Amino acid sequence: MRLKTSIWVAAYLRRCQTEGVFGAVRKKGAEEAGAVFVKVALMDGNAMLYAPAPQTVYDDSRPAERLFIATAPQPVSEPSVDERLTKELRFDPDAWIVETEDRAGRHFLDLAKS
Repeated sequence: MRLKTSIWVAAYLRRCQTEGVFGAVRKKGAEEAGAVFVKVALMDGNAMLYAPAPQTVYDDSRPAERLFIATAPQPVSEPSVDERLTKELRFDPDAWIVETEDRAGRHFLDLAKS
């Protein structure tokens, strides 16, 4: 059984906090099952964006955990990440946006295997 998105986001932010990484909800989405996008600002004008992994990476039809994929292999400018997030919100207004700041780029997410 998958956690409600609001609970998952709260636990993720707690994890970031325990590792000394600042994180905040930039846009709150649907409590029950909104998609989560995580922006990791590197504090040098660049950022990484992590999006929900496509359903095809899961072994069964109803995944218990949340998997993510990086939207680019290397950091990109923060304005381009913000532009992408604006487009995602036009497509899915129930999505969540979580933003963290970490010079090392740590994200603490479970990434889908390539």
